[in-house]
Amino acid sequence: MVSQQQRRKQLAREKYLRQQERREVAQRRRRLRNAVIAGALALVVAGGAASYAAGAFDDGGSTKDDAASPTPSKPADPCRKAAPGKVKPLSFKKEPALTVDKAASYTMSLATTCGDIDLDLDAAKAPRTVNSFDFLVKKGYLDHTACHRLTSGNVNVLQCGDPKGTGQGTPGYSIPDENLKDKRLKGNVYPAGTVAMANRYDAGKKTGRDTGGSQFFLVYQDSQLPPDYTPFGTVSPSGMKVLKKIAAAGESTGRGDGAPNATVVIDKATVRKS
Repeated sequence: MVSQQQRRKQLAREKYLRQQERREVAQRRRRLRNAVIAGALALVVAGGAASYAAGAFDDGGSTKDDAASPTPSKPADPCRKAAPGKVKPLSFKKEPALTVDKAASYTMSLATTCGDIDLDLDAAKAPRTVNSFDFLVKKGYLDHTACHRLTSGNVNVLQCGDPKGTGQGTPGYSIPDENLKDKRLKGNVYPAGTVAMANRYDAGKKTGRDTGGSQFFLVYQDSQLPPDYTPFGTVSPSGMKVLKKIAAAGESTGRGDGAPNATVVIDKATVRKS
């Protein structure tokens, strides 16, 4: 028969083990968060000198410390498994020659693990941006790539277009900023449904113009951003439903800026002229 003293020791031991387990879980979460911050938030370009849209996007989430912000439970992944295939390790020495028809209509279709997201591209107002995606997509550059970043709060976007999935990917060349005076960007707001380029512009230093590459973001809810990011298209109504589903699943840090909980992989991207 177990004595009261032995029982107390047993309970104390069990309590100690539970505390140790909680500490280990907290440490793992901190390490995961730091890894996400180092990769998805920093968005440092290959070479390490500057970052893609990091400054403008960092104000979307909570600023409370760890003790005051418990990590929420991760919701079920609403997306299916990615199709078989690997990302192509492509890099190009210079921007492709301009071949798009500025008077024509172009659409880019992203067949993702979460559903199809169709984008209407504006070749008239952002010809070099649309031309670049037409070129990259035909090379298979976006196929099997993951959308690596989801933000919420003041800025509500899903960021994609990085073959590395870390925020550091680039096609090897840069394209200029375009269409920054678009009337849709009135009042420093990128409206829901906007498709725009990420870049390395630093508003404080006023450096990093014309540094777009392959990374772009899809705005699923009106977002407070200065007109520093090339708007080059709009998301279709059906695509917005898919974006809303991805956003509803949240992101890994619980702070409004990190890797999406949904497994968002672009199985296949296509561009069509009509």
